[in-house]
Amino acid sequence: MKSVVVLGMLMSASTVALADLSSSDAKRLSEALTVVRELRAIPDKGIPEDLWNKAECVAVIPGLKKAAFMIGGEFGKGVVSCRSGQTWSAPIFIEMQKGSAGFQIGVEQVDLVLLVMNRQGVDKLLDNKINLGADASVAAGPVGRAASASTDGKLTAEILAYSRAKGAFAGINLSGGVLRPDKDANAGAYGSTAIRDVLFENKAPAPPAAEAFLRTLKEESRATTGRKP
Repeated sequence: MKSVVVLGMLMSASTVALADLSSSDAKRLSEALTVVRELRAIPDKGIPEDLWNKAECVAVIPGLKKAAFMIGGEFGKGVVSCRSGQTWSAPIFIEMQKGSAGFQIGVEQVDLVLLVMNRQGVDKLLDNKINLGADASVAAGPVGRAASASTDGKLTAEILAYSRAKGAFAGINLSGGVLRPDKDANAGAYGSTAIRDVLFENKAPAPPAAEAFLRTLKEESRATTGRKP
């Protein structure tokens, strides 16, 4: 009997330990929260609420940077959460790499939000990695309350991209970019639980550090409701 109790205590302690994220991963969630809230709240130029409500999943990469490689490139770390009824799944951690510079001239860093419009796009990411523009179609997302109605052609894309530099929307070419799960961060948060089960089967609770981020995903956008920020 004692051995059963001890085993239960060890399993409970292990679960708690996995929920304690590293400071860098907790910071990643906090920065992602800010990016989502601000990109959705820009008056008349925010992410359209109807598109947000249709997205299967949302990926957020705060501070995607130009990398100091000999051949150039970009690198960033972010998070992904998928819609589960009226709620959002525990987030998994992702990385993005790109082999050639796609930023506008003079821009060194952007915040990036990707709306994944169908399950197929996420399935490709969870298989190990997804090559934007090759494995999944990606387009710059329309902005503003009425924008989606006049840009139906873009709505065939699996992923709609929104990027911001220094408070304003900024262009970025994502073709050739590679998104992949951040294995170390996901193992630290969820142990051996498969990330597919985290996103779609609710088999792991969200770390406490993710609670504010998930609340932000559920919030109604002020930019499309007429409310003052």
